[in-house]
Amino acid sequence: MSPLRRRDRPVLVYDGDCGFCTSSARFLERHVPVRAEFVPFQFADLEDLGTTVERAEHEVLWVDRLGRVSGGADAVGRLLTDAGGAWRAVGVVMRVAPVSWAARAVYRLVATNRHRMPGGTAACSLPAAERPGGSRPPR
Repeated sequence: MSPLRRRDRPVLVYDGDCGFCTSSARFLERHVPVRAEFVPFQFADLEDLGTTVERAEHEVLWVDRLGRVSGGADAVGRLLTDAGGAWRAVGVVMRVAPVSWAARAVYRLVATNRHRMPGGTAACSLPAAERPGGSRPPR
C-alpha cells in the first residue's frame, strides 16, 4: 500500500453496486452538510486511499484528511462528526462506549441484511465479484 497522504477533503467509500448503499450515500449527501467526497469503491483508487478491495466490500470506509481509514459504524460516526453542528454531537456519541458497541451491532446487522433493506436487491448479498453486472477493480 502507498504511504498515507494528506488530502483536501475526506472521502467516504461505499459499495456502488448495492442499491441500499448508494441510496444511503445519496441521503447523506442531501441531508447532512458533509464536506467529504463520496466514491463507490468500484471507481476508487483504493491503494491511494490506503485500503483494500476486501475491506471496501465488507464495510463503508471513511478516509480522513490525514489518510487514516475507519470502517463501519466508526466511519459513519466520523462522517457525522466532520459535518459539524448537531451532527458532530451525534457522531462523537456514536464513537464512545457503550453507544459505540450498539452502533457497531446495528451497523453489522444492517450490512449483513442490506439486500433486505429499502433499495437493496438480492445482488447486494453477493460478494462484488459474483454480482450480476457488478464490477470489481483489479487487485
